Amino acid sequence: MLLYPTAAPCAKLWRRVLRFHVKYAILEMQAIAVRRGSSWSEILSATLPVEPRAGRFSTFPHRGVKMKMPLWLKRQGWLLDLAILILAVLAALAVGAVLLLMAGTNPLVAYKPLFLGAFSSRYGLTETLVKAVPLMLVGLGIVIAYRGGVLNIGGEGQIILGAVACAWVALTFSQLPGFLLAPLVLLAGIAAGAAWGLVPGVLKATVGANEVLITIMMNNIAFLLLTYLIRGPMIDPQEIAYGTGYPQSALIPASTWMLRLIPQSRLHLGLIIAVVCAALVYVFMWQTTLGYRIRVVGVNPRAARYAGIRVAQNMIVAMALSGGLAGLAGAIEVTGVHHRLLDGISAGYGFTGIVVALFARLHPAGVVPAAFFFAALLVGADMMQRTVGIPSSLVVAIEGLVVIFVVSSEIFALRKER
Repeated sequence: MLLYPTAAPCAKLWRRVLRFHVKYAILEMQAIAVRRGSSWSEILSATLPVEPRAGRFSTFPHRGVKMKMPLWLKRQGWLLDLAILILAVLAALAVGAVLLLMAGTNPLVAYKPLFLGAFSSRYGLTETLVKAVPLMLVGLGIVIAYRGGVLNIGGEGQIILGAVACAWVALTFSQLPGFLLAPLVLLAGIAAGAAWGLVPGVLKATVGANEVLITIMMNNIAFLLLTYLIRGPMIDPQEIAYGTGYPQSALIPASTWMLRLIPQSRLHLGLIIAVVCAALVYVFMWQTTLGYRIRVVGVNPRAARYAGIRVAQNMIVAMALSGGLAGLAGAIEVTGVHHRLLDGISAGYGFTGIVVALFARLHPAGVVPAAFFFAALLVGADMMQRTVGIPSSLVVAIEGLVVIFVVSSEIFALRKER
C-alpha cells in the first residue's frame, strides 16, 4: 500500500509529487521528490537509496513511480528474517552452553528454567508481562529514533529522568485529587524524558555532534543525579528517622498507583498503555505526514532536503519522541511497580530496549512480541540462577551473548537486502 502525505501544507510545499514504494523483507519505506525541471533519472538517483532488483517502474508521470514485489518474495524475506533471528538466539545459547560446561553445570538442566520459567506458573507469566512493559515502550522509542536517522543510546538516562520527574511531582503535589495527579505524574515523566532526549537531538541536528557519545554520557549524568537525589533531597524521611539511610524516596500517594490487572500480582495497567502506544506509534509513523517525513529523513536525508523537508527539525522531533516514550517507561515503573524512587530503577531496560527494537526489525508491530520474548528471557534467567545455583555473572554473560548475536544478525539481514 502506498502511503503519502495528504495534509494541506504538503500541497503548498510541493507542486509535483512522485511516489514510489520500495519494500524488501525488513525495509519498507517511501521517498518523494519534487519535479523542478529535473529529468526522471536525476529524480530517481536523488531519492532511491538502493538499486531495485525486482519489480517494474511505471512510466506514467501522473501515476507516480511504483515498484511492486511478488508476494512469494515478500513471504520468503519474512521467513528468512525469522530464521536469522532464531539462529542468532540458538548460536548464543550454544556458546552459553560451553560456558556452563566449563562451570561444571549441565546445560540441559540449566536451560530448562530459562525457557520454561516464564510460563511454568502464574507468577512467571505475570512477571514477564511486567518486565515487557518498559521494554516495549523503550523499544518503540528506539524505532522512532532509528527510523529518523538518529541513534538513541540514552534510554537508561531517559528512564531515570522520567522516574525522577514522576516521583517529584507525585510527592510535591500530593494534595491534588487522584484524577488529576495520576495523569499529571505520567505527563511529567514523558516531558522529562523528552527533554533529556531533546539535548542530543539538538546537538546532532545543529552542530553534527555524535549522538551516541552524548547519550552515553548523559546516561552517566542521569545515574549520578538519581544517586544524589535519593541519598539527599528526596530520601525517605523515615530512613533518616530510623538511621538506616536506605537510598529511596518516600512512597508516592496511593491515588497515583496504577490499577492491578490481576489480583495478588504486580501486573498493572501499564501493559495496556504500552500496547496502545505501539498502535499509536504505527499510526504516527505510517499514517501521518510528520511520521512520513521522519522516515524519509532516516532513509535519505539528501532526498528529504531536496524535497523541502526540514531534516534537522525532524531529527529533533524523532529524538524527543523517543525520549518521551522512555520517560513514560520510567514513570510507569514508579507508579505501577515500585511506588517510590529507588536506586537501579532502570534495571538495564534502556539498553535491552535497543535489542528489542532491532529484534523487531524496527517495526512497532514487532516490538510487542519482541519485548515479551526478552522479558521471558530475563525472568527465566532469574529463575535459572535461583534453581540451578548458577553465579549471577554467568547469567549476565548468557544474556549478553543473546544480545550480541541478535545485534550481529543485522549483518546477515543487510547482506540479504543487497
